[in-house]
Amino acid sequence: MENNKTTLRRSLSLSLFTLYGLGNILGAGIYVLIGKVAGEAGYFAPLSFFIASIIAAITAFTYAELSARYPVSAGEAVYLYEGLGLQKLSLIVGLMISFAGIVSSATIAHGFAGYMQVFFDVPRWLLTTLMLSILGGLAAWGIKQSVRVAALLTLAEVAGLLIIIFVGSDQVPQLAQVYEKMHQDSAHLDFSLLGVFSGAFLAFYAYIGFEDMVNVAEEVKDPKRTMPRAIFLCVIISTLLYSLVSLVSISVLTPVELSQTDAPMAAVYTKATGESPLVISVIGIFAVINGALIQLIMTSRLLYGMACRGWLPGFLEKIHPVTCIPLYSTILTVTLIILFALALPMVTLAQMTSYLVLTVFALVNFSLIKIKQRLPSPQGVRVYSLWLPKLGFVTTMTFLFIELMSLFF
Repeated sequence: MENNKTTLRRSLSLSLFTLYGLGNILGAGIYVLIGKVAGEAGYFAPLSFFIASIIAAITAFTYAELSARYPVSAGEAVYLYEGLGLQKLSLIVGLMISFAGIVSSATIAHGFAGYMQVFFDVPRWLLTTLMLSILGGLAAWGIKQSVRVAALLTLAEVAGLLIIIFVGSDQVPQLAQVYEKMHQDSAHLDFSLLGVFSGAFLAFYAYIGFEDMVNVAEEVKDPKRTMPRAIFLCVIISTLLYSLVSLVSISVLTPVELSQTDAPMAAVYTKATGESPLVISVIGIFAVINGALIQLIMTSRLLYGMACRGWLPGFLEKIHPVTCIPLYSTILTVTLIILFALALPMVTLAQMTSYLVLTVFALVNFSLIKIKQRLPSPQGVRVYSLWLPKLGFVTTMTFLFIELMSLFF
């Protein structure tokens, strides 16, 4: 099979690319982890989501600028190399991001099993393995076909969240009464700053996804314009949806009830309507499938991009001449995701992903600071104030430090 002259195909428009990124963010978070966040932060789970959204939004500016400066696969690894000139560090970071993508997909696979078990009494390991194997076959089919499927699933995800907001919105006023009662009765004030930040650390996982978008840059049309716009659209839309869904969820169910279910959106729907959660469970399945598919695509492209620069074994850069996808990178990614999904529990996987991504965010922000000092205004690229990557570096490092301290206190 001759691959030397075969290249990735630019076939993703702004709308398709935005749905790709949005599907990654939504599938990786709210459908799976809202209950776990509530278990940490109690009735202040919406505050945890708000804190996580601020951290993500600041760094989104950094990714928007860097994606326009360097619209290539293996995005973060390239950004670090351009900023710091350290190939070994770039390789390490690239591997960290690959590992984060693999662990994230494994986390989502747990969510898939939780929603499927609403319908079928089938072992989790079997459900997980079958789902990931099928997604691997879809990813090997081709980028345009894969992303079209992801776009349709994303629309289903958004519809599911809007249904939750609609059926539970009439109970939101009761949440204000809960907060008032907690404020009046200090003995029952279920507020812990550490709990809120621990919840925010888990909630941050729900925003992971926009940074993965940069790794399919070589398959995006007009990437210097399309990528920044898509990144901002994804962060804004996901923040609005998360704010409303977290308020509704904590109004319909108590934090304890939310934390005890592996299918939180289905539980909220049942409590709010008194009906079977069939529709929401099916949409929840679509959501987690979508998140796993997009993470799988991202990781395979990252491995491909690093192999193209000679940082990884050459077989990983081989592209299939018909489908124009990095076949061996895709096969390796699927295999590793299955292994991690079977080996570790969901919360552990989510925490590992958050640690890895926060570390990468800090390094990418620092790299942009160095790049902007050397080349402040490249032609044809929209740049943002230097204080944004500085603030991004400080906030991500602070957030990471607080969470690390919580392990010892």
